[in-house]
Amino acid sequence: MSSELTGLTRRAAASAQVFVANLETPVLTADDDHHLARVLRLRAGESVVAADSSGRWRMCDYVGLGEGLVPQSEILVDDVPTSPIAVAFAPVKGDRPEWAFAKLVEQGVDIICLLMTDHSVVKWGDERAERHRLRLDKIAVAAAAQSRRVTLPRLIGPMTLAEAAAAIPGLHLADIGGAAPAAGLTAIAVGPEGGWSAAERSLGLPTVGLGDTVLRAETATLTAGSLVQMLRSGTVQASA
Repeated sequence: MSSELTGLTRRAAASAQVFVANLETPVLTADDDHHLARVLRLRAGESVVAADSSGRWRMCDYVGLGEGLVPQSEILVDDVPTSPIAVAFAPVKGDRPEWAFAKLVEQGVDIICLLMTDHSVVKWGDERAERHRLRLDKIAVAAAAQSRRVTLPRLIGPMTLAEAAAAIPGLHLADIGGAAPAAGLTAIAVGPEGGWSAAERSLGLPTVGLGDTVLRAETATLTAGSLVQMLRSGTVQASA
């Protein structure tokens, strides 16, 4: 059993996870203190994972509302993946982009890119983009804690597909009739429900298929995240 899996097994057995600024002396924020005591209703002595978002973490005992955490293990470190995985997607209307983003965080995607495509209905201007980014930052922390992930993803964009291709090595377009997933696939771009434009296709990026049906944008985003995560972890094998 790998040390990473052993660490995940230990974290999964804990009652909760929080992110703290200093693992030497972990201090709960007011929101986390309230969440542990009033929402999760933890009792004194229950285990809580404290993580610093960079892969470092330790087990702690919860003391109680206003009392914080008492460290119970040394500071442990999860290995940083040598091949980061990435998903780029075009936000659609409503709260579906937030849902898809949270799922990508849960899946362990390292780089999440917000796309502005030619057929996008949702257009984020500078002010709106900043407001959404602040919201997504909070979602990332909550989703990472829920999934016992001890790192946070890097959020980039909004940017065009051409900019994303320059920023993310090995980017493939999710496309109907695309090639079967191959070993080494680490990055997928998912377009809007209107599909890719001729200009975007002319960039010449390789394509990858996500199945035999037409997926909604958020379903395709979730599928893309699952695919690159399972290929990297070896959960599924693809032909070279």
